[in-house]
Amino acid sequence: MSDTSTVDAASPDVYTGLVQPPARRRLTPGWFGTRFAVIGVWAVLIILFGVLRPETFLTPGAWHSIFGGPNNTALIFLTAALLCTIIVGEFVDMSVANNFGFAAIIVTVVNTDLHINGWVAALIAVAASTVVGLVNGWLVVKVGVNTIVVTLGVGTFIFGLSLWFANLQPVSGLAKYLSVISSFDVAGLPMAFYLGVILMLGFAYIMMFTPLGRNLRFVGENREVSRLAGVPVQRIRFLAFTFGGLIAGVGGVIAAAGLGGFDPNVSNAYLLPLFAATFLGTAILEPGRFNPLGTLIAVFFLGTGVLGLQLLGATSWVTNVFYGGVLVIAVTLTTLLHRRSH
Repeated sequence: MSDTSTVDAASPDVYTGLVQPPARRRLTPGWFGTRFAVIGVWAVLIILFGVLRPETFLTPGAWHSIFGGPNNTALIFLTAALLCTIIVGEFVDMSVANNFGFAAIIVTVVNTDLHINGWVAALIAVAASTVVGLVNGWLVVKVGVNTIVVTLGVGTFIFGLSLWFANLQPVSGLAKYLSVISSFDVAGLPMAFYLGVILMLGFAYIMMFTPLGRNLRFVGENREVSRLAGVPVQRIRFLAFTFGGLIAGVGGVIAAAGLGGFDPNVSNAYLLPLFAATFLGTAILEPGRFNPLGTLIAVFFLGTGVLGLQLLGATSWVTNVFYGGVLVIAVTLTTLLHRRSH
C-alpha cells in the first residue's frame, strides 16, 4: 500500500524555542488545490492562447516576452523588495515602485550628465535607494509613524526628485557597457531574468531553511510573542525596510541598463502589477503566506495573461482590467486561506 501522506519540516515553537515534531498531513485534493490551482490555471491559459493564436503565441519571441521582457523582470525585483517588508508584517511599503524608478533615474543622470563612470553611477544609485529604505525604516520602526503614511509620503517625495533630476523628460544615453547586467543573452533569455530568479531562489532558501527566515515569519505573525522569545524584532523590521530599498535600487539600475535610460513617469505604472503579483503569490505553494517562489510564478502568470490577451486583439485598457481583477481575486484568496489556516 502506498503512503498518501506527507511530513512537514520540524520548526521551533515561538513560545518555547523548542523544536516541535513534524506534522503529518494527508495529500488530499484540497491540499493540492490550495497550492497548485493557480499553476493549473496558468497551464490552461498557455494551452488556450496557444490554440487561439499559435502563429504568435507559440513562438520564441512570445516566451522571451513572458520570461525576459523588461516589465516582467522589473516586477521580479519589485516584488522581492516588497516581500522584504510585507513578510515582517509591514503592510504595505508604497514607496517601492518609486524607489525603483529613483535608482533608474539617478544612475542615468549621474552617468550622462555628470560624466561619472557607469559602474560608479550604479553604486551611487543603489546607495541612494538603500538610504530611502533606511529612512522608511527609521520613521516606521524608531519613530513609530504609520507605515502607509511614511512610505506613501517618501515615495511621492522621491518621485518628485526623479522628475526634477530628469527635467520632466525620459532620460537616456546610459553607458552601453552596463547593458551586460541586463540584456546579455544567455540561452535566449536576458541576464536580468537569471539575476531575478537567483534573487528569488536565494530569498526562498533564507525563508525555508535558515533561522533568519523563521524569525522573519515569527515577527510578521506576532511581534510581541517574537520579542518575548528573544527575537530582535525592531532590528529585523528596520533591516527589512533597508534591504527592500537596496533590492529596489538594484532592480532600477538593471532596468535602466537594459533600456539605456528610464522614464520617471513609468514608476507609478508598476504599482498595480506589483501588488497583484505579490498577493497572487500567497495562493501558490504556501497558501495564505507571502512567499518568494509563489510570487515568482505569479509574475510569469500575469505576464502570460497580459500577453495572451494582447495577442487576441485586446487594447491597452485590458492590462489594467486584468491586473485589477487578479488583485481583487488574490486578496480574497489570501483572506480566505489565512482564515482557514487559523
